[in-house]
Amino acid sequence: MADREKSLDGLELSKEWQAAADIKVDLLRHLKEQVPQIYCRKKESSPQEEEELVQRRLLHPLECFLFGEDPEEGLEKLKQGSTSSQLCGRVFKEGETVYSCRDCAIDPTCVLCMDCFQDSVHKGHRYKMHASSGGGFCDCGDVEAWKIGPCCSKHDPGAATAMVMDECVLEPGLYERAEKLFQVLLQYATDFLVWEENFELPTEFQPRVKENAFYCVLYNDEHHSYEHVIYTLQLSIHCDHTEAQAQTALIDKEGRRAVKRGTLRSCQQAKDLIRSNSEHISLQPLRVEILHSVVMAHQTFALRLGSWFQKIIGYSVGFRQAFCQVALQHNAEGDRPCLISRLMLHDAKMYKGARKIVHELIFCSLFMETEFKRLFAIEFTKHYKQLQKDFIGDDHERSISITALSVQIFTVPTLARQLIEEGNVIKVIVDTAMELLNEYLDENNRFFFLGYNSDKFLRIQVIFHDLRYILISKPSMWTEKLQRQFLEGFRDFLGLLKCMQGMEEVKRQFGQHIAVEPEWEAGFSLQIQLRHILAMFQDWCSSDEEILLLAFKESHKALMQCNNQAFHREASDFYMCKHILHVCPYKVSQEPVSIHLPISRLLAGFYVQLCRTGAVQHLQEFADPESYDYLQLAEHPLRCVVLAAQVSAEMWRRNGLSLVSQIYYYQDVKCRDEMYDKDILMLQIAASKIDPNHFIMLTLLRFELFDYFNGSGSSKDQDELVQLNRLTEEMLYLLIVIVGERYVPGLSHVTREAVTMREVIHLLCIEPMAHSSLVKGLPENESHETGLESVITKVATFKKPGVSGHGLYEVKKEHVAEFNPFFYHYSRSQHSKAEESQKKRRAQEGNDKALHPPVPPAFCSAFSSIVRLLCCDIMIHILRRILQRAVEDHATQWTEAMIQRALHLIGQGLLEEKTQLEDSTLEEVTFDFSLKARKIGSQHGKSVFLLLSKIKAVPSLEAQKDMIKWVLQMFEIVKCLREKSSPSASISMETTKPEESIQDKEKAERKRKAEAAKLHRQKIMAQMSAMQKNFIESNKMLYDNMPESGAQGEPVPSTESCVMEQRELCVAIGPLRGSTSAEREVLTCILCQEEQEVASQAPAMVLTACVQRSTVLTQCRGKTLTSKADGTEPSYPLFMPPDLAVGTHTGSCGHVMHATCWQKYFEAVQNTTRNRIHAELIIDLENGEYLCPLCKSLCNTVVPLIPLEPLTFNYENAEIVGQHLTLPRWIQIISARIKGLKSVTEDDDCNSEKNCDDADTGFCGEGQPDFRSILSYGVQEPRKFSDSIAEMLVVCATTVHRVGLQTAPNELCSLVPIMAWNTCAFTIQAIENILQEEDKPLFGSLQNRQLAGLKAIVQFSAAQRLKSSQAVIQKHFTDMLSVLVPVLSKENIPSVLEVDFFHLLVGLVLSIPSMYQEEAVDLQPSAVSSAYNHLYILHLVTMAHLLQILLMSTDFPAAASGEESEEARAAAGLHAEVSQHTGGLIPDASGVSVAERVRRGITPFLRCAALFFSCLTGVHPPEELFSTTVSSQGQMEALCSYLVLPSNVFQLFQDHRETTTPLLQRWCGSSAVTRILEGKIETVRYPQRRNHLIELPEDYSVLLNQASHFQCPKSADDERKHPTLCLFCGTMLCSQSTCCLTQLDGEDVGACTAHASTCGAGVGMFLRIRECEIVLMASKTRGSTYPAPYLDDYGETDPHLGRGNPLHLCPERYRKLSQLWKQHCILEEIARSLEVVNVMFAFEWQML
Repeated sequence: MADREKSLDGLELSKEWQAAADIKVDLLRHLKEQVPQIYCRKKESSPQEEEELVQRRLLHPLECFLFGEDPEEGLEKLKQGSTSSQLCGRVFKEGETVYSCRDCAIDPTCVLCMDCFQDSVHKGHRYKMHASSGGGFCDCGDVEAWKIGPCCSKHDPGAATAMVMDECVLEPGLYERAEKLFQVLLQYATDFLVWEENFELPTEFQPRVKENAFYCVLYNDEHHSYEHVIYTLQLSIHCDHTEAQAQTALIDKEGRRAVKRGTLRSCQQAKDLIRSNSEHISLQPLRVEILHSVVMAHQTFALRLGSWFQKIIGYSVGFRQAFCQVALQHNAEGDRPCLISRLMLHDAKMYKGARKIVHELIFCSLFMETEFKRLFAIEFTKHYKQLQKDFIGDDHERSISITALSVQIFTVPTLARQLIEEGNVIKVIVDTAMELLNEYLDENNRFFFLGYNSDKFLRIQVIFHDLRYILISKPSMWTEKLQRQFLEGFRDFLGLLKCMQGMEEVKRQFGQHIAVEPEWEAGFSLQIQLRHILAMFQDWCSSDEEILLLAFKESHKALMQCNNQAFHREASDFYMCKHILHVCPYKVSQEPVSIHLPISRLLAGFYVQLCRTGAVQHLQEFADPESYDYLQLAEHPLRCVVLAAQVSAEMWRRNGLSLVSQIYYYQDVKCRDEMYDKDILMLQIAASKIDPNHFIMLTLLRFELFDYFNGSGSSKDQDELVQLNRLTEEMLYLLIVIVGERYVPGLSHVTREAVTMREVIHLLCIEPMAHSSLVKGLPENESHETGLESVITKVATFKKPGVSGHGLYEVKKEHVAEFNPFFYHYSRSQHSKAEESQKKRRAQEGNDKALHPPVPPAFCSAFSSIVRLLCCDIMIHILRRILQRAVEDHATQWTEAMIQRALHLIGQGLLEEKTQLEDSTLEEVTFDFSLKARKIGSQHGKSVFLLLSKIKAVPSLEAQKDMIKWVLQMFEIVKCLREKSSPSASISMETTKPEESIQDKEKAERKRKAEAAKLHRQKIMAQMSAMQKNFIESNKMLYDNMPESGAQGEPVPSTESCVMEQRELCVAIGPLRGSTSAEREVLTCILCQEEQEVASQAPAMVLTACVQRSTVLTQCRGKTLTSKADGTEPSYPLFMPPDLAVGTHTGSCGHVMHATCWQKYFEAVQNTTRNRIHAELIIDLENGEYLCPLCKSLCNTVVPLIPLEPLTFNYENAEIVGQHLTLPRWIQIISARIKGLKSVTEDDDCNSEKNCDDADTGFCGEGQPDFRSILSYGVQEPRKFSDSIAEMLVVCATTVHRVGLQTAPNELCSLVPIMAWNTCAFTIQAIENILQEEDKPLFGSLQNRQLAGLKAIVQFSAAQRLKSSQAVIQKHFTDMLSVLVPVLSKENIPSVLEVDFFHLLVGLVLSIPSMYQEEAVDLQPSAVSSAYNHLYILHLVTMAHLLQILLMSTDFPAAASGEESEEARAAAGLHAEVSQHTGGLIPDASGVSVAERVRRGITPFLRCAALFFSCLTGVHPPEELFSTTVSSQGQMEALCSYLVLPSNVFQLFQDHRETTTPLLQRWCGSSAVTRILEGKIETVRYPQRRNHLIELPEDYSVLLNQASHFQCPKSADDERKHPTLCLFCGTMLCSQSTCCLTQLDGEDVGACTAHASTCGAGVGMFLRIRECEIVLMASKTRGSTYPAPYLDDYGETDPHLGRGNPLHLCPERYRKLSQLWKQHCILEEIARSLEVVNVMFAFEWQML
């Protein structure tokens, strides 16, 4: 009915508006009346109520007017005629995963949302994933964004058509109404969103009566933290912490929030308080405004209209076009910009929520229509400068600024061209940048960034991103207009570069160190921003010859206009070797020099492009070649290179680290392609154009080595000589680079691919590298591509990773020949590493160690004259000088590195000459290096050739012998080529024959000796092997009984007969149990290194151990166990439930210490760790944690080592006892003992007499046994332990109790012994689980540390009864036995379906000795008594467990056809009997299927029992249990024989028929059993499942897809979430978010911490999906990250999806994670990782 009324109201109103002459007046009047009534009511209304009113009173009537009928009917009609849009247009939230295709995307900004990617062709391509920073939108359907596959299957229109404007499908009346309505409402929304008056309204909205109702509104800013705002609100408006927190979260999300409603005065007071309180915390006060309630109401509704517009636009293309038309429509008067421009220009003043709505509106309307997108782009460009200026003054992030939309406009190729042609966008962007950088100009019109504002500067840099976007796609066709506008923009860009050319000059500091480090980061960050832009300008220009020539001319002109670094002195002449150089003197070490030379470098780039395209020949038509002074062009780049050399020679040490950092970046991969590389290129250009002698003379002058090589300069100062030597090395290196580095397209005929191949080869020559390391070592282009994938398979082989580490690439052998030891992109450390690595490789291959220069590609014709540097007079002179100093052996005047470089240069000269002689006739070859090297100086015996022969004898050049030898061979080869005497190969053989023959002899001799030694070794090994076999054969018995893994002490076997007996009797319990051999165990303390024998009376030796709660074996994840601390009610921990919800695990790293040594160490750790920063993150001192001194494992206690008692079993005695002590008799005796002890404790006097009378009567004949008759079967004295062992027993037991029950330490608690038995049982179950999981044999496969730890824990648990009150232990025994036998009428005893029987078995076995305790004397059962006790306890427990499995197995396997076995018949009989006792509540099943299910269910129990009794008694298990090759039937039989059970376990019920019949009836008759079988109580099914980590998808994008659809259970907003997956149970959690905070122990914790407390008993393993990393958690305060088990194709993990390559699950790594969990090593892993990482800032793990 209400809906009908609403519909009628809306329709009537809409008809009124349609009939009205001016709809605007009526509409605005309605808004004026209704909006304040909805949003400004005195009583605070809920958002739901508000929304309901808005829908009914405002939005519904508007929709009725729009459709002209009921909106639902109108919408239905509209849907019938509309088609789905080709564009996706999904707007990304921050943190959302987006995909880009590296094969098909036009540029890296073209991305797809998760859903579109999953349905696109790109899923099979090379894609990248990354997290969106928010604000972008999906490019699916945009044909300009993709080379192929522009649409996914959902958005594919059926044919790949170009994006055209969809035809308007609205009927004219509907379109007209939409336009009218949008016009009024968008005008209204815009007016209020840009409204700046807080108290007044536009005249048409002025209320008749203005009430005194105001709001105090707090705005979001980026200066104050969450805590600051919460604290300020608590102080100012007197709210509690929770309310302040909620308000702050909303302010952060929406941008503003009304924190108070009241009168103007009260709001003013609140405003003043907030401002003053926030000013105390931060220097800047919070922004607070007071708004009239009606203003606030209209602004709120204006914002609501934004989301309504989005909804309406989504209905139809026609609505969208109508909206765009209105939004971009200019005023009739033309004085005001269009509505969307008004919103844009006001963007920086709007708050966060309003901005988001406006941006989303632009995305879903204007950006979805090509023509309107173009018109919007023109508007955006028109206002670009103002928008950027506003953004600079804005304090919000760029992702919520209107300027972030530039990426959506400027990256569209057609739009970019139109904007250059119509809006000259390059000029606009560059002018904007210049205007904003203007304040940083000095008097020379160069940038000087001293004292700059880093935040503001970062915002200015964003402008260069826009310039890069515009230049992404170079034009294939140049129109005249595009050419003109581009060049105009380029000239402006050169103006910017002119301000950078020569900026931030440095001058060498003399005397004292620089006082303040100069600012340098700003200049380099500007250079890094321009790096790709410079390359793109060169790329654009090279696409058209005319533009390239004009750009070169403009760049040269700009360079000539730069007045920086003018010479202070006139040019003068410099003489060397009869050559004269006329140049101005300048010293880098004394005068200012700048590292920033962008125009010089751009010019070098353009020149190479001219050479590459062949346009260089037209250069003279554009300009007079004489105008290019190449000496002058080379001057500044040469100074820069010299500066780097002098810094390397440590001449600028006093200038501080800023200069070192600049030089590092100058040569680093981030900057080098537009800095260092271009400087080298400019020097190569100059070298190709000017006389080679003059070029080298200039180089010597600038290196300040001219006098040093001219003979006039000699210094006595040692430091100066070292510097000169270093400078000589650097100068020679520069010459090597200028001549040898030719891998630049245009410099030589090489491709970009060849350049990348060479880079990769040289990186891999340092060492094998991971793919990511290679990518980091290669320069990226503007699309962030390195070209590595296209070449890597050609030059390298891939080695897959193991369980840890990453995949590595190794260079292929055939490419090693291309290695150049003086590769110009090597840093100093890389150079020495590569040299070492290659020498080592050559030595392994049996080659000499000469690292000669590779044969380089030939220079292009324009650069061919560079090689003349090698054979010019000055070069020969330099080489002679260097070699002569080495021959004369003046130690201070030469270095080995200098000789190495000289040899390399000589090698380059000889290789060049050889290449030219082979490719041309002798007459054509003018390159005469070898002739000059032999001739010049030969008359004095000082030619290069002769000096080379002499330096072979210099002792300190031993390492260069091979290289010298190779150079001399090359001289001979070149000589033969010149004389044409014979082919070079044979000559080289002949010329080196004497030397080679000596070498060959040496090699042959070495080989012969190695072979002889090898044969000798083999002979000795064979002899030893034979002797070993003989010994084993003759001592076979001894070897069969050797324990597989023992401690350091050697076992001492007893007599041979004992060994024989032990071999035969592999029986752990009962009358035929084997003996325990007397093994003497001597161990070494890891702290004091002293040896000691482990003995019960000796000082204690202890094992490090870690006790922790565990859910590894749980059958009901998430359940928690609580204990009754007083022990009154028999429940957990006395009875462990069969679901093993939470156990207590004790593990050890197996390292042994003296107890006293450990105590001293522990005290020292406590004292030193307290002073360490964030020590609590690694170890919890309060809870007794420490790191093992040896392996740094996390420990929190120690387990005392207690030796096994040697035992020779008395079989005769056992046989006699066995005749009397049957199972029924044993039960009677135990029952009598229990009753007797109970009566003794209740009343010592009266009852003792009465009991004595009973005893007398009971002892005679076969009556009821006396309560002391238990003693008659054999007793002995209990073991005595030394005080220190007793003390350590208490220490360990207290820790187990405290950790296991999460309680305060209390060694007197009655639960202490129970927890010791429980940890023993649980640890054995955990170990059995691991062995089964890894398919390892039960015995012989445990690591030493596991075995030592297990034995120690079992013995510690067994000794526990000696340290506790015997009465308490007797009570525990009685309670536990009550589950099996009705000894006393106990209440609350659990049924057989509510107990884990292995825990019960351990508890009963370890507590029964207490039943032998007498008042006056300490007694314990003899070996024979114990054997029978163990036997009958095991039989009883096994039968109860067997029944448990039978009752709890519902899905019996189908029976196999064939003859029924004895076991099957017994199983069928038992099943029938049990069914009868339970009233037919268990399903029918065949004997075969029952037997099969029971066998599977009981095996884990028997395996655990075997482990337990092996450690308890020391009896050797059967050989079948040491192997996995034995069948499961064989293993079962071996287990049963070891545990004295029939191999057909059902036989137990037959053997003890008279005992079991009443017991079965009792067990099955329990009311709890009936309730469980009826399904009223949930319990565990058998066989129990083995826990695994959850199954993860193979492809990581599947997980990301799950995460993208994840909805936080406690929050409906779309803010960024961190979906985190629990690997134990598969629950998806919302981590690191305030919405999911919960209380744990009175403290706020995140979702993961809260989940881990129940799911993993405080331990957690989570996969953070968007971050692609594992988080390990151990408690509220401790955790660490761990690599995810997902690898890319290169065998590497990708934390935070930094590289974004496709990822696939690595099963081995996931298995390793699983082992980490199952072996309880998570705590250890966390402690180790935190120990390695120096934690400076503590991470709040509890908030995860």
